[in-house]
Amino acid sequence: MSGVIVGFGVITSVVVIGYMLGRIPILGPGAKDVLTRLAFYVASPALMFTILARADLSSLVSTPVLASVASVLVVALAFVVVASVRRWGLGRGTIGALAASYVNAGNLGIPISAYVLGDASLVAPILLMQLLVMAPVGLTVLDLSAGDVRGVVPILRRALGTPVRSPIVIASLAGVLVSASGWTPPAPLMEPFDLVGGMAVPAMLLAFGISLNGSAFPGRGPERGPVLAAVALKSVGQPLVAWAVGAFAFGLDGGALFAVVVLAALPTAQNIFTYAVQYDTGEAMAREAVLLSTFLTIPVLFTLTFLLG
Repeated sequence: MSGVIVGFGVITSVVVIGYMLGRIPILGPGAKDVLTRLAFYVASPALMFTILARADLSSLVSTPVLASVASVLVVALAFVVVASVRRWGLGRGTIGALAASYVNAGNLGIPISAYVLGDASLVAPILLMQLLVMAPVGLTVLDLSAGDVRGVVPILRRALGTPVRSPIVIASLAGVLVSASGWTPPAPLMEPFDLVGGMAVPAMLLAFGISLNGSAFPGRGPERGPVLAAVALKSVGQPLVAWAVGAFAFGLDGGALFAVVVLAALPTAQNIFTYAVQYDTGEAMAREAVLLSTFLTIPVLFTLTFLLG
């Protein structure tokens, strides 16, 4: 578990720096928004392109991946149902569904895969599935939730056109095309993307830390209901669903089942906070869900290791 603790320590330290920047506003009052736009429009697309251009797309087709996808769908649908009943709105419901199911597969998933599961590559299919499916679908719904489009045909046109407007989706599709072609781009060509993409996670974490300055204690503000629902589904519901689906629907056991459940227990990714800020919907909910689910990850992982490891 030492790698997990180190991973959490690195993330926490950058978030703390962001919080200090919020307390001592040397970057100005618009720092959070600037960092968020930098991550959304520039750094994250570069990062997504480099990851997918080098990815093995065949890893997306396997029984553990299908079990993971099923757990994501069940949990996301559960939040959507609750959001519909409680009338939380399309935008907030989408952010909540993503917060309940979109795992931190990058800066936490890699060390956890390496040090808890013994194989860092196990998280790659989850990362690819989120980049290729969940992010485009979520961004499309958020784009439509703006409410400035009326009528069936305009809505369909907007939905089909979202992929060519979202820089993250465009970069992801470009990376998939490069990977599928079998062409290996020369290092000098990829280095600018690597350099710019390296800003993505720090920018997200710094913006997240800045947003914590002056915010209410998580789980106690006006977003209490959606936050607690998202965190309960993310930290408890998704691992339970992953275990049930993996064991009973796909017949997984031993190390394969343990890996599926552990990856399902990863906390909400910071990407969701970036999306919430960019689309100006559910920002407090996303921030608090990321924070609470991250705090809960270590005790949840220790419990899963004791029960299944």
